[in-house]
Amino acid sequence: MTKRQVISPKTRQALYENHSYSAAIRAGDLLFVSGQVGSLEDGTPEPNFAKQVQLAFDNLTAVLEAAGCTLDDVVDVTTFHTDLKGQFETVQPIRKRAFGNGPLPNWTAVGVNFLSGFDFEIKVIARISGSN
Repeated sequence: MTKRQVISPKTRQALYENHSYSAAIRAGDLLFVSGQVGSLEDGTPEPNFAKQVQLAFDNLTAVLEAAGCTLDDVVDVTTFHTDLKGQFETVQPIRKRAFGNGPLPNWTAVGVNFLSGFDFEIKVIARISGSN
């Protein structure tokens, strides 16, 4: 059985430790990234929604980079939205800049009632770069 390996970007490691979870877990050639939100350096939510979404993608990118991955390695995306219908137009251009025109990962968007003060969260599964 493959032993899981904790992955965490150095710049936010204390934040993950403070909240008692791992930014990502590597298991074999897969990387399972915990939900990333648009938090400021101190962990509080960015109040501007578009900036919050961009920060969530930036935080996701930092976790991927810590594992030697990029957004091109992402195969599965799940996003959580406190107002899916109202937020869609803001999220789409940010998502398109992040993932480009394709090939695109599969995507599941889920409407939720509460995200601990945030309005958007993104979690992914990626294949580790260089794996066959």
